[in-house]
Amino acid sequence: MDSDDSSLGAFLRRRRDLLRPDPRPEERRRVPGARRDEIARAAGISTGYYARLEQDRATRPSWQTVAALARALRLDDEATTQLYRLARPAGRRGRPVRRERVSPEVRRLMDGWSGVAAIVIDTAQDVLARNAPASVLHGRFTRDDNLLRMVFLDPVATEHFGDWNQVAADVVADLRRAVREAPDDPRLTSLVGELSIHSAPFRRLWAAREGAVVARRHLHLFHPEVGELRLTAEVFPIARAPGQRLVTYQAEPGSPSAEALVLLGTLASQSATTAGAGERS
Repeated sequence: MDSDDSSLGAFLRRRRDLLRPDPRPEERRRVPGARRDEIARAAGISTGYYARLEQDRATRPSWQTVAALARALRLDDEATTQLYRLARPAGRRGRPVRRERVSPEVRRLMDGWSGVAAIVIDTAQDVLARNAPASVLHGRFTRDDNLLRMVFLDPVATEHFGDWNQVAADVVADLRRAVREAPDDPRLTSLVGELSIHSAPFRRLWAAREGAVVARRHLHLFHPEVGELRLTAEVFPIARAPGQRLVTYQAEPGSPSAEALVLLGTLASQSATTAGAGERS
């Protein structure tokens, strides 16, 4: 048996040996740790498949299987991260990654809203477009290409989202729905893997019971230039572009949050004017 964890099989064997399940009084155990069938049963997979994983004869297990193995082996966050890195399943090869485009009509609609922040996202929650208020609203994020990366991988997120736990649960529920509808989509598979490796909170939510996808969310946000915002996020499918969704962030008319949204648009205009002047000079 390998003494290091350079392969998935070696890692699984070592972690199984470290487990000390409580034997039944009448049971005489022949192995120092847990048996293969015990781990397989706890993970909800067949003993034969688990044996092939330990022998490095089965490759690219699903992320759901990896999450189940982490629970069955009672791994802490550090060991779980190592398990995901060794497993690293990939989506189908040969399918080009296509960057979707937002129609000019939708862009004009978004750009005409001065007091509404709006973005367009796709099935993987990639951000395809933002209007001016949304650009300033998300201006502090460095991982702003995807809502899930914003929530789980950007350090600004916990300060930006006053209700981070609910936002995190919502975006994971949306991702789970997308994976269920397109389990072989390489972009989704890659995204789940990236988040699983780099975010322990994501791993816990992904392994937890499924949450419901909601079309309306009440958000409590903070922006350093305009302060607190209490907004309602509405999600609208774009009929002419299947998979694309228009997300609007609105405030109660006349409220401080509504004034803050208008101010965000003003800040965006000032920034664009300053940038244009710099380019001409």
